Amino acid sequence: MSEISNDSGGALTALLVAAFFLVFIFIKYVRIVPQNEAFVVERLGRYNGTLLSGFHILLPFLDTVAYKHTLKEQVIDVASQTCITRDNISVEVDGVLYMTVVDPKRASYGVDRYHFASIQIAQTTMRSVIGKLELDRTFEERESINTQIVEAVDKASDPWGVKVNRYEVKNITPPQSIKDAMERYMKAERDKRAAIAASEGERQAEINRAEGAKLAKINISEGEKQRLINEAEGQAAQIQLVADATAGGLKKVAEALGHPGGDGAMSLRIAEAYLQEFGKLAQGGNTMIVPANVTDLASIVAVGQKVLSASKKIEG
Repeated sequence: MSEISNDSGGALTALLVAAFFLVFIFIKYVRIVPQNEAFVVERLGRYNGTLLSGFHILLPFLDTVAYKHTLKEQVIDVASQTCITRDNISVEVDGVLYMTVVDPKRASYGVDRYHFASIQIAQTTMRSVIGKLELDRTFEERESINTQIVEAVDKASDPWGVKVNRYEVKNITPPQSIKDAMERYMKAERDKRAAIAASEGERQAEINRAEGAKLAKINISEGEKQRLINEAEGQAAQIQLVADATAGGLKKVAEALGHPGGDGAMSLRIAEAYLQEFGKLAQGGNTMIVPANVTDLASIVAVGQKVLSASKKIEG
């Protein structure tokens, strides 16, 4: 019985060892590569191949996964560094580098730690580019700085199987004394622009007021001119109407004189008018003008007849 127990125990142990060995082999040499990743496989210490996304089985004890790379775009922070500008001013500059592994084999064997190598090239290129620019231009030439760094790093990283997509300068920080001077300069520029804007506004206001006064005077003169024209036209029309009425009345009088008895009626009318006007003159003032012979109305009538005779001669 003891021998049977020992045999069964040994078989169970062998099965457990075999199961553990199979699990080990499965975990160690069966690989599932995620999407956008790549595994570099070495066989007996030499490069054997690159595993892309999917299910893969390695040769036990011969193949090993030496490197793992992501094929997604990587964002690498470039630490801040001190750069000297062309006008000898120290500035702190940092940035961000965007890169992608395009050849996992060269990224594994072309350089040790391609991240570190790319950062070093970006920093040295940054110092070189900033050294060619004055401080004021460093803030204006960000695009040019980014382009030059990308070209330099991409050229250097090409043998490493890495593609540099872009570089972005995050901050350019000058010393505090330079920042204070720049703030004073900007304040002076703002004050200058404000004063210019205020003077321009005042100048435009004066121009507008002058234009308004000019237009007002023109409108007043045009109105006065039109008023005088209207008055002149009214007076002309009035004179024309009075003249027409007078001419019509005289024409009627002349026609009436041509009828029998017209001379006597005319004489009587003149005498009446003479007496009426004489009466008004007597009422209008303290001084009275009296004709030489008040009772002799025949002389007044005679004057009227002479006037009538003279008018007939003119008409004849």
